[in-house]
Amino acid sequence: MSGSFLDRLDPELAAHLEQVPAMDLSGDIPAVREAMRRQQEPLLAAMPEVPGVVAVDHTVPGDVRVRLYERVERTTPSAAMLWIHGGGMCFGSVEADDYLCRTWTARLGCVIASVDYRLAPEHQYPAHVDDCYAALRWLASGAADLGIDPGRIVIGGASAGGGLAAGTALLARDRGEVGLAAQLLIFPMIDDRAITPSSQEMTFPKAWNREANRHAWRAYLGDRVGTDDVPLYAAPARASVEDLRGLPPAYIDVGELDPFRDEDIAYASRLLQAGVPCELHVTPGVYHGSEGQVLGATSSRRIRGYRNAWMARVLGDGMT
Repeated sequence: MSGSFLDRLDPELAAHLEQVPAMDLSGDIPAVREAMRRQQEPLLAAMPEVPGVVAVDHTVPGDVRVRLYERVERTTPSAAMLWIHGGGMCFGSVEADDYLCRTWTARLGCVIASVDYRLAPEHQYPAHVDDCYAALRWLASGAADLGIDPGRIVIGGASAGGGLAAGTALLARDRGEVGLAAQLLIFPMIDDRAITPSSQEMTFPKAWNREANRHAWRAYLGDRVGTDDVPLYAAPARASVEDLRGLPPAYIDVGELDPFRDEDIAYASRLLQAGVPCELHVTPGVYHGSEGQVLGATSSRRIRGYRNAWMARVLGDGMT
């Protein structure tokens, strides 16, 4: 159904997709990861400085690396967000999201802790969630020393990171050790079963698609993928309305041409049915992560506007 995809695609995004290679995760995922890292390295090195922000790496219990961002001059306890990068459970890094985290810290005045969780297929569930929860627990337990308001701790992530944020929020609620103020779920990857129409129809090879999603979930869950032996913390879309009660307020955005569209809309609906406030945005004509690839497109500016407004309300220091 690639013709359907192109017919519905925002014309401002089409030229970019013509230039990118097809996505193929069917082979050696660690080798693909290394190739991506080499390609990204010069681009990341060329990112501009973000003045007034300092970043320090910490190793937290569980041997998990967390990069903590804060404004250089900060006098009062601030909100904090545990940020979880995307990458289909197999890719991505703290370094790849460094500029993003610095920019958010500078603009909002909050503390951001970016977690370097283990990746599949070398590590499978529950490694990813365990690492994210260890980072969250460290952030909350050290709130006083880190200058964080313990009542304003948020969890957030994009794509796989959004799915891990949703799973970690469920885990935090169930363990009762960390109270979360909100969850920022940017086109979250939350359903391993591939049962929704959008998970089947998105086959265009140059954007995140059905096949890439299938390989990523198998790398993460192994032989358990699609079976009844998958817990909610691994695939939060499996949660019923009752399972979602007591979670913190959520923000979700997703594109019309994203394989995750239907699972994310359904998750938002169940959150609302469970009494959990949820802000949902579905942007027409955009594919998975397009707003980070075609920065100047009208749709990209609109998506960033939704997110920035929500983040300013929840994480801002009132001085941005």
